Amino acid sequence: MATTPVDVELDRSSPIPLYYQLAQAIERSILDGSLNPGDRIENEIDLAKRLSLSRPTARQAIQALVDKGLLVRKRGVGTQVVRNEIHRPVELTSLFEDLAASGRAPSTALLDYRLGRPEEEIADELGVEHDAQVVSMRRLRSADDEPIAILTNHVPAEFAPAPDELERKGFYQCLRGRGLTIRLARQRIGARLATDDEAALLGGEPGDAVLTMQRVAFDDAGRAVELGRHVYRASRYFFDVTVFDR
Repeated sequence: MATTPVDVELDRSSPIPLYYQLAQAIERSILDGSLNPGDRIENEIDLAKRLSLSRPTARQAIQALVDKGLLVRKRGVGTQVVRNEIHRPVELTSLFEDLAASGRAPSTALLDYRLGRPEEEIADELGVEHDAQVVSMRRLRSADDEPIAILTNHVPAEFAPAPDELERKGFYQCLRGRGLTIRLARQRIGARLATDDEAALLGGEPGDAVLTMQRVAFDDAGRAVELGRHVYRASRYFFDVTVFDR
């Protein structure tokens, strides 16, 4: 089985370690589709020789990607790319749009859609009266037919998309179609164990680790337009966050 070469440019004057530069180059090739699941990359000896690196440096780069779940070592086969996880930047975008932008095929199954008075906590988060009309919806989002997330949203009735629209489009795309633009969100990310129901929907086992996210999003008029409470498969999904010094 032939190996797929990786385009690598190393900056030997940079303070960034060479193993990390190599690992980043391979990861970029996986995420942009230059390397596909099942492709076999050069072994550490060939990489070290081609890039004029020490063998331990090449080994460290490969191991970092094995630990990250992007590569796997197979005896008699070599080092192969595995199906990559969903990387999602923490930005004001919808999961539907992020999946489509990364080349994945998103699909949605609407599990529940109801109109009624919100629970007190939901009303407080949305800043509406306790007897207001709120649409609560629950969806299962998949990527390439693989379940990824359970999405629960509570939306003031005047902003709520129709059920059939939610199965065809991303939630934020639906909101934009109503003239609403999300400008600000208050977001909290956590982790816990999956319930029996969540595990069944996500194709896992009860007690599997899941990531959670709660988001209250506001439009450019300062109105709260949604409260989202989402659950993601931790084995297939993670958030990317960039931090900087102010």
